[in-house]
Parts: sequence; C-alpha cells; structure tokens
Amino acid sequence: MRLYFRDIERVGETPTAATRGRVFVSNHYNALIDPILVLTDAPCEISPIAKSTLWDVPGLRWLLDRAGAVPIIRRKDAPDKQTGANDVAFDRIAQHLATGGNILIFPEGTSHSEPQLAPLKSGAARMLLAAEKAGAPDVTFQAAALEFDARDDFRSRALVLWGPVRRFADVASEPPAGDHDDPDDPDDPDDPDDPDEARVRAATAQMDADLRELLVDADTHDERRLIAHVAEILAHDSGDPSLQGWSNIGRQVELASRTLRTVDPELVARVGERVGAYFAELARLGLRDLDVARADGASRRELPPPSWTGQLRRIAIAPLAATGFVLYAIPYVIPRYLARKTDPDAISTIKLGAALVIYPLWAAGLVTASFVLLPMPLSLVGAIVAVASPFAALEWLDRYWLRSPQVSDDDRAGLARLRVAAIAAIDEARAKLPS
Repeated sequence: MRLYFRDIERVGETPTAATRGRVFVSNHYNALIDPILVLTDAPCEISPIAKSTLWDVPGLRWLLDRAGAVPIIRRKDAPDKQTGANDVAFDRIAQHLATGGNILIFPEGTSHSEPQLAPLKSGAARMLLAAEKAGAPDVTFQAAALEFDARDDFRSRALVLWGPVRRFADVASEPPAGDHDDPDDPDDPDDPDDPDEARVRAATAQMDADLRELLVDADTHDERRLIAHVAEILAHDSGDPSLQGWSNIGRQVELASRTLRTVDPELVARVGERVGAYFAELARLGLRDLDVARADGASRRELPPPSWTGQLRRIAIAPLAATGFVLYAIPYVIPRYLARKTDPDAISTIKLGAALVIYPLWAAGLVTASFVLLPMPLSLVGAIVAVASPFAALEWLDRYWLRSPQVSDDDRAGLARLRVAAIAAIDEARAKLPS
C-alpha cells in the first residue's frame, strides 16, 4: 500500500490494537484495493467479508484464507440463491465477533464508480445481532470511509476517514425513517413488527448516515466533479493542500451545493461554468490548481514550498534512478497494459496484483544475472543496484508527475484571471447561503 499510494492520510477515531468485537463498514470503489487499504491502516486484526466467487480465482483462495476472510454468497453471483444460503457463514461470523474478533464488510454489496454511496444491505447489522445473540457482551460498529484523488492511478493519494464508534446495544428498536431492507434478498425479510428487524434497520440506517457524513457525495458525476474542484480551490486558498483538507471542505461544499440548488440554481450553474472553464485551461496547460495558488500566494496564506532537502536527495540518486528506469521499464508497463482490459472498478487491483508478481520475479532475475554474468565484487554491486534502483526511480517518477510545466506569462496571467472569476462566483454563492 505504501508503494502503490504516494501518500495515505488518516483522520478520525482510529481503532487501537486492542479493539475487539467490532464490525467495520466501508464504501467500495476499488475491488480488492479497498479491503487491503483498511486492513493495513488499522492496527488491530480484522477479518474481511468477501464475495464467494473470489475463492475461485487461482492463487487467491490461499491469500483469502490466510487473511481469515469469510465468503458470502451474493444474489448477483447466484441468481438461484436459496433462503439461508449464508447461515453457516453468519454463524461463523457471530462466533468470531463474540470471541473478540473484528470483521470488515462493504455493505453496498459491490464495488462501483457511482458518485454517491449505494443503498446499504442489512448484512452488517445482522452480523451484529447474531453476535449479540451468541453471547457477545458489547459488540460495536464503525465506519471506515475511503477517498482517493485519482483512484485508478499508481502513486495517487488515499484518505482513510474513521468514523465514531457505535455500540450495537445502544441502537434503538424503533424503525428509522426510510427502508434499508433489500426486497430481492430472501435473507433480508421485512417485518416491521419484529423488534430485532427494527434494530437491524436502525443500525443499517446509522451506518449509512456515518458513511455519508464522512464522504463527499453527489447525485451525478458532473456535480461531484464541481464539488471536488471548488473544494480544491478553497483548500489551497486556506493553505492546506492535503487530501484531508479537500475532504473537510468538500463535505461543506456538498451541503452548500444542495442548499443553493433549491434557492438559486442559476448561481450554481454560473459557479460550475466559471470553475469548469478554469480547470479546463489547467488541463490544457498540464497544470494543477496548487501550481497557480502557490504562485499567487502573496494574497493568501503561503502554501508550503517544495522541500530543498528532497530536491538534493533526488539529485544525488539521479544516476541510480536512471538505471532503474532502464532496468524496470518492462515490468512497469505490463501491469498498466493488463489493467486496460479489465473492469473499471478493478483497475487498481489488477495493477497492484500484477506488480506484486512481476516485480519480485524481475528483480530476482536481475540479481541472478548479476551473479552469473559479473565477477565479484561487481556482481554484488550489480545485485544491490538491481534491488535499489526501482525505489530511486519511483522518487523521480513522483517528481515527474508533481512537476509544474513551464508555461508562458500570458498563459499564467490568463489562468490567474480565470481563477479570480471562479473565486468570485464561489464567494457570491457563499454569500447567498442562509446564515
């Protein structure tokens, strides 16, 4: 995870190594990347719930069993699924929770690319109820929301947002507003007079609310893109280029957008037009808002400049990085090529999975070739270079993607004008919000 992502930020009430008897619920964007990210970020041991079809993937069964994963049969994978098909798995999960184990589940039921959280299945709440009936004294649940700045890209950034811890015993038995039952699932009956069903529905509604409180949601992709761009501008204006800063502001922008769409939809459209024009010009010039904000930092709190020690380190390792680019050009390209032919929600998974196989084998081949083809001590030097050079190349790759391309003064002036116009529209919209 630390290699695949350039930066992983963490906020919220992180579980401790002593956490026991807890169900973690998370949103689902990236197939196997999401569970790995949550499991590696949490200091406690967690067993993930996974779709049963993953056990049919060659080589993956061993990894899933080693991780303590539990298979669940989904209706989309088994249209003829019978009532109680998952009873054995639920009993196993209940005993695991009752004896202090932790569970990770993605209650949306599948990974997806939609701009908002999908309706949650009630399975997570039913696991808590089963654990309580199995004698668990105090089972809890907690949201673990995931955000990405470019979820399909190698060396992008990830943000893990840990929500508040909820005791299942504190969940009220009254049914909440809205229906979180799944009418197509025979394991998910709808009996409003059953107090257990009411608690399941209440817990599911609380999980839904906790995840939505942490995530930036929108009704359409265009709307979420606008929210993301406005949040990016405001975060950089506040001097905070972190993904956490973007997320915090993004949720405020989301609420403001929903309010203004009912009060002044024309103003929202004007904000979208000006912000869209600014980011279209940024894309044309290959720049980021951070580049423009940093250059114009005199009028706002100064953004942190690039580290001079980092620049010196990159200069020092340049020869090693150049060697790494040459030696590892082929294994760098192969995962990207394979990911082009896969499901959009599994791009990062394919990239990471392929790289975890290809890179070690390639490195082993280079080390072996060093000892076979070179005399000592050159063979030892060659082996060290074969192992160290890709890490040096990685740092230079980051520098390449984070670089600020050279543009003309006229283009920068035009960008500055577009940014000022976008900010003016944003300020106008903020002034229209009810106090």
